[in-house]
Amino acid sequence: MPKARGAAGAQGGLAGALNSALRDHKGIWFGWSGAESGEDDDRTGEISTQSHDGVTTATIDLSHRDIDEYYNGYANATLWPLFHFRLDLTEYERETGKGYERVNERFAESVAPLIEQDDLVWVHDYHLIPLGERLRSRGLKNRIGFFLHIPWPPTRLFVSLPYHERLVRTMLQYDLVGFQTVDWRESFLHYCSEELGAEVDEETGAVTLDGWTTIAKAYPIGIDWDDFQAQGETGEARQAGQRLLSSTRRRTAMIGVDRLDYSKGLPERMDGIGRFFDQFPERVRDLVFIQIAPPSREDVESYRQIRTELEQKAGQINGARSEVDMVPIRYVNRGYSHAELFGFFRAAKIGLVTPLRDGMNLVAKEYVAAQDPLDPGVLILSQFAGAALQMPESLIVNPHSPDDLAYAIHTALDMPLAERQRRYDATIETVRDDNVKRWTEDFVTDLTAVGAG
Repeated sequence: MPKARGAAGAQGGLAGALNSALRDHKGIWFGWSGAESGEDDDRTGEISTQSHDGVTTATIDLSHRDIDEYYNGYANATLWPLFHFRLDLTEYERETGKGYERVNERFAESVAPLIEQDDLVWVHDYHLIPLGERLRSRGLKNRIGFFLHIPWPPTRLFVSLPYHERLVRTMLQYDLVGFQTVDWRESFLHYCSEELGAEVDEETGAVTLDGWTTIAKAYPIGIDWDDFQAQGETGEARQAGQRLLSSTRRRTAMIGVDRLDYSKGLPERMDGIGRFFDQFPERVRDLVFIQIAPPSREDVESYRQIRTELEQKAGQINGARSEVDMVPIRYVNRGYSHAELFGFFRAAKIGLVTPLRDGMNLVAKEYVAAQDPLDPGVLILSQFAGAALQMPESLIVNPHSPDDLAYAIHTALDMPLAERQRRYDATIETVRDDNVKRWTEDFVTDLTAVGAG
């Protein structure tokens, strides 16, 4: 088995999901360090390498200009909102597009010397879409795969992107392209057929253009089941759960854990909780909602706005419904360890995962994985999360509808034990078996099989 070389953007959740895969395959992780070089020119720092627990990490710093144009600009102010169906927030700036291509060119230049002839190369996410094509331009014949962790938008939305054909043509330089769900894959195949005139085989996912064939398949990602269960056995997890329970004053705890991002539907979630308390004011002493929302991308204006809006909505509900000895909503703007989150999930009898659009959403799977089989909680899950396709026994809701959310909360709060157990039993097998190791092996096996051109 050749070594696997990985390249990914600087994302905490993605990094955690891939770490075990890199350990298993003695791989090299390459990407941005997350640090600023302090240099203003286009030639930023050298590669820094380190090894830990069987994984070698090779990273480079980026200049302030690179971060502004490539990361905060094109990746997170153009591609991210567009791919999450938010045309109203999508920014189209020529200079950030140039920065995106410039940084991907630099990544290719830096990582190419590290790639040996028999290596598999696996590129991850929207930050690095052109990287495979840039490596091909340097003569690399290796098997190169790409996985998109976020949704792929419908063609009618995607064509709003300037030079959209140019971007997708770079994706068709990979041997294998993976998506979270069949829906995202179908949208991609539709674009390739209708806009590029490519020859598309819907059944196999083969896309042939200019003599090159790329395979597109769906690979739903899962959690690191073994590691997460091990976290649950720690004293840190038990203490976290006990701390939450002791603070609820016998109220049922409902929890949400999300990055502070407009795609997660947090203001809409607050509207649904507010509607629940409006419809059932007597239940303010039965339920406490804990929203954990670590900040992200604070250099992007839309993210600062979402934080302000969320704080205002939480404050309004608390102002209207609080008593001297309790508040209905606890809003926490910080992160917690995996062990602590396991404890919180275990103690919370309702999990609220209601993104407006999400590639998969591993929080939904972690919530179910943390439950006590004898007394499990209830997961309320957005119909627009990729996870909804794998977890249909959750309470599936439209996150845009406050009434839908309010009704689901009321249903979950009063759900009998037998019904909670039935839903848990119907879901836990998928969460356990379709884990990150299986996801990795499925993708790597297919990438090995398709070969390079």
